[in-house]
Amino acid sequence: MTTLKELAKLLNISVSTVSKALNDSHEISEQTKIRVQELAEKLNYKPNRIAQQLKTNKTKTIGVILPTVINPFFAEVLHGAETAASQNNYDIIVCLSEETCSKEARSMELLSNGSVDGFIIAVARETQVKQRWDHIDAVINRKIPVLMFDRVVRQIDCDKVIVDDFKSVYEATKYLIEKENRNSILLISNIEELSVGKLRIKGYQKALEEHNLKADVLKLDNVENVEKALFNYLKKNKSIDAIISNDHITGIVALNMARKLGRKIPDDISVIGFGYENTQIVSSPKISIIHQKAFEIGEMAIKLLIENLNNDEHERQTIIVPSELKLSESTKKA
Repeated sequence: MTTLKELAKLLNISVSTVSKALNDSHEISEQTKIRVQELAEKLNYKPNRIAQQLKTNKTKTIGVILPTVINPFFAEVLHGAETAASQNNYDIIVCLSEETCSKEARSMELLSNGSVDGFIIAVARETQVKQRWDHIDAVINRKIPVLMFDRVVRQIDCDKVIVDDFKSVYEATKYLIEKENRNSILLISNIEELSVGKLRIKGYQKALEEHNLKADVLKLDNVENVEKALFNYLKKNKSIDAIISNDHITGIVALNMARKLGRKIPDDISVIGFGYENTQIVSSPKISIIHQKAFEIGEMAIKLLIENLNNDEHERQTIIVPSELKLSESTKKA
């Protein structure tokens, strides 16, 4: 393996000059930078990562803690995070909490022992429900930066990247009322225990309240057979003329159950779910979605954390990535 010393000998310059040229230092002329970089590429020079870490006390690695990757939202966030990390010469280590506080805490303890420079995290369901986040506070108290995205703990002072969950559902509900003249709108929620779920319900309720309509929330948090529960509820409540789902799966299930009951979509009933662009190609008719811009969330989370890592005077920020109501075949044309 080619070393800095060998590059310096071949170019007849100092090791320090080679190092600075490879790091694009302003102290080195452009002509010298080109000579060094061309030779380094020709000889397939790779920097000694361990030596760099010892010198700078940085791993150039970020820990990413996710509740799951089965949910396409978190998979797409991970895609955005990995892309942004790679563009900034960082690596990532991914751990799954599987919605438990204990696995989340164990992962953070393991990685905070010199393996990563900082964390981005969407907190586990159990962490939020039981309000147990001492493990996150402990990492922050050790001066290791933490950034929360999507699911956040308001009480923790750190950078956050979020969707405006309240506004997203508020505007979707308003659309159904004002553009489609729907007046019996069902909200399906299987994340009511989470901060994002609570905000989505509040947005829905606010829009109905402004139009003097009655709220109808079907909670599916602990329901084993979601299809059966939705089928029976829609069968019993025939006046429902629109559905908003608080996640990407139950919206499609609701659409299928409505069709199973002979309801025409969108003539008899409109359906809007949360999702990402490819969500629309896995349902028939194609479902209208609140697009959360998951890739952008992951990308922004990494960029903001790196900014924090490289700036001693970094100020805490909460960045809102705006969602978008993307209409398709499960809603009427306005």
